[in-house]
Amino acid sequence: MTGKRIRKKRETLCKLPLVLQPAPEGGYTVNCPLLPELITEGDTVQSALCNVTDALAALLEAYRHLGRPEPATIKQATENSPL
Repeated sequence: MTGKRIRKKRETLCKLPLVLQPAPEGGYTVNCPLLPELITEGDTVQSALCNVTDALAALLEAYRHLGRPEPATIKQATENSPL
């Protein structure tokens, strides 16, 4: 047996209100009223909502890079809380 450690990436769940709108050219656009910079899209409802995770991660990384604090409007979800 070796002394290797396996690290699991910790995921944080956040509760955010999202607005999903059909795009005129097809697909869907998603934005968040609490975070105006959070905008993404997808060909289907499911893909648009999945893209929110990547868009939020990129937005939070940009905040860190710019030295801005994480928005106070982001609420972390607990394991049993409804989303």
